[in-house]
Amino acid sequence: MTEPLRVGIVGAGGIAQGVHIPNYLKCGSRVEIVALADIQLDRAKEVAATHHIPYVFASVEEMLDKVPLDAVSVCTPNKFHVSATLAALEAGCHVLCEKPPALCWQEAELMADAAQRAGKILTYGLHYRHFPEVETLKKFIDAGDLGEIYASRAIAVRRRGIPGWGVFTNKELQGGGPLIDIGVHMLDTALYLMGYPLPDTVFAATYQKIGNRQGVGMMGDWDWKQFSVEDMARGMIRFQNGSTLILETAFAANVEKRETMQVSLMGDKAGADVFPLKIYEERHDTLLDTTPAFLPKKGGHELEIERFVDACLGGAKPISTPEQGVALQKLLDALYRSAELGKPVEC
Repeated sequence: MTEPLRVGIVGAGGIAQGVHIPNYLKCGSRVEIVALADIQLDRAKEVAATHHIPYVFASVEEMLDKVPLDAVSVCTPNKFHVSATLAALEAGCHVLCEKPPALCWQEAELMADAAQRAGKILTYGLHYRHFPEVETLKKFIDAGDLGEIYASRAIAVRRRGIPGWGVFTNKELQGGGPLIDIGVHMLDTALYLMGYPLPDTVFAATYQKIGNRQGVGMMGDWDWKQFSVEDMARGMIRFQNGSTLILETAFAANVEKRETMQVSLMGDKAGADVFPLKIYEERHDTLLDTTPAFLPKKGGHELEIERFVDACLGGAKPISTPEQGVALQKLLDALYRSAELGKPVEC
């Protein structure tokens, strides 16, 4: 494919304005943002005018029908990921879809199958994989420095971080709360570093204790009367290789820190935390903690977009694959199902 890559964006909300559009623009002449589609046409027109995007449409179908595109970013609420992605793939476009893949694993599988049929790239906005800390730790893991990773922990917890904008508290549109929004990032990061092991059994619980009443909002005021998602989820995953992962995620919890986003790994040779990166090991009868003296400063979002563009133009394959998207969605589904049933479920 020749430059520039002609990109269309579906959804003109915060993630499009704050992440996708500015990071595509950082790619310079390699990318041309051609069109923007959003059911809120007035908002789309405002965003397009701000960023000099020439074409604006009220639907993804209209955009794909009227403008030739090479790639599409799907930045809609979770409910519409599958329809927008399928439409873009069927129109012959590569797709970068925001996380989570969909509302259920069956939708994620439809998306993966469509990408395979079309022979196009489908990757997901799991940008924490692209952080320098994660990339560095992955090199240590791939070199065998941690040995067998048999236990991990993924934490995505906010003290009072219920989003006061968008549809993050609407279960119908989002499919859930912190588990499917921020927990998915740390869950995916842990799975990625562990080599995406096959799950065996999941046990989880969800809570709605704070979001459904008035309170302090550190990320704006939310509509507590319409709060229909969990505000906390906790779970444990046992994998077929015997390793385990403990997950804790919350929009709101009575904890000290404003926000904690962290993955911890325990191997039989060494362990590590990431965000920030620190490696723990035993050498020459001494326990050592190792931290990097320098890491590149490019952020995960910028690298995610840059690498998607590289892949579309003929570079390396994306590190987030459709198959992993299905596996990740199956785990999200299993966690919610276990919480609903109140007992472990097999994967």
